[in-house]
Amino acid sequence: MIVETDGMTDTLERARVSGQSRGEVIREICRHLAPFQTGERPITGDTVIAKDLTIDSLAIMDMVMELEDHFDISIPMNVVAEIHTVDQLADTIQKLCARR
Repeated sequence: MIVETDGMTDTLERARVSGQSRGEVIREICRHLAPFQTGERPITGDTVIAKDLTIDSLAIMDMVMELEDHFDISIPMNVVAEIHTVDQLADTIQKLCARR
């Protein structure tokens, strides 16, 4: 039996192929950001990377390159410049993983 789902099957298949759930992506980002955490405030999706953490632009670029390697993606520089929060970074990674 085949049921049409407006592309949802394709989306789910790509997500399974990439092997990364949103939770896994967030956990990986948080793992990279943990050394830059300030005080007891947890890193959440709303965390503004350059403002809420003690991280400089060079460390951000290093982290982005490590995430690109981990997820086997490439985030264009103009897109990196528009990413401010952990949620935005996770959304970008998931979109790029889905395109593979």
